[in-house]
This record gives sequence, structure tokens and C-alpha cells, in this order.
Amino acid sequence: MTFNLKSLFAGLVLGGLSSLNGAEAPRPNIVLILCDDLGYADVGFNGSKDITTPHLDALAKGGTIFSSAYVTHPFCGPSRMGLLSGRYPHAFGAPFNISHAGGEVLDGIPVSETLMGNVLQSAGYYTGAVGKWHLGYKPEFHPNKRGFDDYYGFLGGGHMYFPEKFEAIYARQKKSGKKTFNDYILPLEHNGKEVKETEYITDALSREAVRFVKEASAKDDPFFLYLAYNAPHSPLEALPEDMAKFPEIKDEKRKIYAGMVYAVDRGVGRLVESLKESGEYENTLIVFLSDNGGKLSLGGNNFPLSQGKGSTKEGGFRVPMFFHWPKNVPAGKCYEYPVSALDFYPTFSHLAGAKTPEGKKLDGKNIWADFFAGKSPRPGGLIYALRYRNGLSEVSARQDEWKIYRYANTPWKLFNLDRDISEKKDLSAKHPERVKAMVAEAKKWSETHTEPQWFDTPLVEKNWKDTGMPKYERLFQVK
Repeated sequence: MTFNLKSLFAGLVLGGLSSLNGAEAPRPNIVLILCDDLGYADVGFNGSKDITTPHLDALAKGGTIFSSAYVTHPFCGPSRMGLLSGRYPHAFGAPFNISHAGGEVLDGIPVSETLMGNVLQSAGYYTGAVGKWHLGYKPEFHPNKRGFDDYYGFLGGGHMYFPEKFEAIYARQKKSGKKTFNDYILPLEHNGKEVKETEYITDALSREAVRFVKEASAKDDPFFLYLAYNAPHSPLEALPEDMAKFPEIKDEKRKIYAGMVYAVDRGVGRLVESLKESGEYENTLIVFLSDNGGKLSLGGNNFPLSQGKGSTKEGGFRVPMFFHWPKNVPAGKCYEYPVSALDFYPTFSHLAGAKTPEGKKLDGKNIWADFFAGKSPRPGGLIYALRYRNGLSEVSARQDEWKIYRYANTPWKLFNLDRDISEKKDLSAKHPERVKAMVAEAKKWSETHTEPQWFDTPLVEKNWKDTGMPKYERLFQVK
């Protein structure tokens, strides 16, 4: 890659993006690394006591940790759709996972939503996606049609990790005459063509990320890589040598989970090495986070947060995160103000000198200037989470240090997260007017929602209709 071309174009489109040393920074490469169901306390840089993540910790130490980072939803599909679209998934009818248990699936993130990859691609970036997609199966929803020049991975919501296992199941079912298959056993693909994978899936995705960097670094354009690991999402499957790194962990699920996280860390180490070898490390913004909280029943640890994946308590959608970009992102710092995965779209667009399409709605903010100034990017603004379960809703909203929370028909609760990160002390009785004002804002937010365009299962859809969901008038009442 020709560094001078990047620098020249950066001066033309950005006109003033500055690095820490005062020099004008070129448009960075952007590497967005997303884990699946990784717990808040399952990486060393965020306090893990038993799982070691040396490569991630080194990046976090050389960059800035975000201690109040949130995603757009407490489980997989909607969270990823929110991240890549820059909008809450409820706004375009995507609060449920796209399910694919073997039948034809027609649904996917609306083509009317211009995704992050599209915008960066239009700005001259060479774009790649590796790993889990979960945004739709039909050709119009394919990564190659949604802003990614290169794609290697699987389109569904999960996958088995050992090729010798899933290939055998797939071959047996195909030989028996079966026409449709579960996501978790399907062959992986590269740009729409099936490939025969031979490596443990996490290692395979890391390998492909390295390949992309090598190919991208030979071009004149900057690049954007979306590396979406499915680890440590179920099924719990780890390499024996990775589990052996944790002899002190006795719980079987936790031990397998630790091995899966260690494989991600090892892969990130390979990716960083490839960035250094290609001369791209110094001008690459690396962002790392999870798509939602850890699943407690499958080895995840969200300490000190309450609950986990699926919940709108902190453990469900507050995630570990850091930014790393040598000489541009402060090293050894912790940024404590609330930020959202919604903020990536406008922030990355700013760094890339990209133009948001006319009419495109964004729910996040460009946080870059406030991040460097050590200020909140949304003083008085709210970050929301809402999920539906069995005819009931669970909702929360954070405003500065305050958070309101309600499940079903229980009373609204209020927490001061700066003093009570575990959400143990309800302060609603002391601050009823604050509760009332925050609920009113949450109700306004709900008015931007549309009816779900799909459901996890037919049973969930039937339940939604039979119970008259979403019942917002009742949900957003203050008694």
C-alpha cells in the first residue's frame, strides 16, 4: 500500500483530523473485531481472574478501554444489525433473531438500510468481512451485496467448530436426500462459493483475517475489516491444547469457554503481527468488543454486572471494549462515559472522510472529538435496550450515571451506576421525577419502532399476536 497516497487523500477529505503528536493523521485502516457472547469479565483487561488474554490486554494497554460501552440489543442478530446499520434494530423491525433451522429463510436486514460497509466502500476503502453474518441468507442480503468486497465465513447465527464433525453430519444428511440443513453444519463460503475448511473455525477465521490484511495492504486504498468471531458462542467446543492453558479451572463449561476465548486472543495476536509485517499497524484503528453479554449458563462471567445475555440489566448489553491506534488513541487510559455501538457508524465515517447517504437515519453520534476532550458525547442523552419475551417486555435506558429498568409489570427501578454498577439499590422512591422524565424519553423512543418483520420461531410469532404485543402504553406507564 502506498502510504503517501493515503496521506494526501486524508488531507483533502478530512482537513484537520489530528493525532496526539499534533501531526495530521492519514485516514486509518479500521479493524472491527467482534466476539460472540463474551462476558464483561472474560478478558484480562476487564478484570478476568482466570482467563488469560495477553494479546488483547497488550492492545488495551496501548490504547483506551471503554468501561461503559453498550451494544444495541442483548442478543446476537439484532445487536449486529444495529451495529452495522447505525440504528436501533427496532426501528426497522428486527428485534428478533433470524432463525434458520433448515427451511428457506426469506428475511434479512432491509436493503433500504445502507450499512457501514457500503459507506466506507463508497469512500474508497477496500472492505472485508470474516466470520458470522446473521443478517440474512438470500442474495440481496449477502455481505458481498452489503458493502464488503471480500467475505469468508457463514451466513447463519452460529456454527460447529471442528470441520471433521460438522462435515460428517452434513455429508450424511445430504446422502440421505435431505434438502435443507441446520446453519451449524453447513460448509463455509468465500464470496458465495462453498469451501472445504480444515481448521478449527476460530483459527480459520483468524487465518482469513490475516489473508485479507496481506491482500489489502498491497492496494493503494485504506481498508476496513469486520472480523466477527462466533466464539465463545455455543456449542462449547475448544481445542485440547487451548483448554490445557487453564489447569486451575475445574468447571467443565468454564474450562471449554476459556479455551475458546484463548483461541480468539491467539488469533488477534496473529492479526496484529500481520499488520506489523505489512507496515499497516501504525495507521490502523483496532476496535474490540462483544455483541452482547456473556451467557451465564454456558461459562460466561459478567462480574460485577447483573445478569447476562438476553437481559437489559447491565450484564446483557454492557460489554468489554477498547480502541487502539498508535499515536492517535491515548494509551493506558480508561474512558468512563457511556458510548454505544451505534456510534461506530458516524465515527468511522468521520475518520474515513465518508459521506452518509442522503436520508439515512443514524441513532448514534460521532464521538471522536468528545473522546479526545474527555467529555461525554451525549450529556443528558439516553442509551436504550428493549427485548421481548413471551408476551412481556424488558426495557432499560441509561442517562449519564442514571439508569431506569422495568421488566413486565413490575415497578420501574432507578439505579446510579457510578455508585452501584451491580444494580442492587433501587433509588426510584427518592427520585420519582427523574424516573418520570426518563420514562417519558423512553416512550418517545418507542414511537420510532415498527412491527417485527420476523420472529425467532412460529411459536414466538403466535405468542406475539395472541398477547397483543408490544403493549407500549402499559409498558411506559409510571405508577
